Amino acid sequence: MKQLIETIVKPLVDFPEDVRVNVMEEDQRVTYHLSVNKSDMGKVIGKQGRVAKAIRTVVYAAGASEQKKLFLEIGE
Repeated sequence: MKQLIETIVKPLVDFPEDVRVNVMEEDQRVTYHLSVNKSDMGKVIGKQGRVAKAIRTVVYAAGASEQKKLFLEIGE
């Protein structure tokens, strides 16, 4: 899943080397924290959050087979 997030986000940003995905696993949930360069935040979020929503939709659909709830947080 981490690789999927990186594959989606890296072509969108100007600084793909700054893309980081940290994974935090708990009992019933997995949280992926996506961090990008400060100047790329607008590109990842998109107008009215459309790009971020699309990324989350793909990630949640890919993780639907897992028994844990997935969350994707986007930050700097």
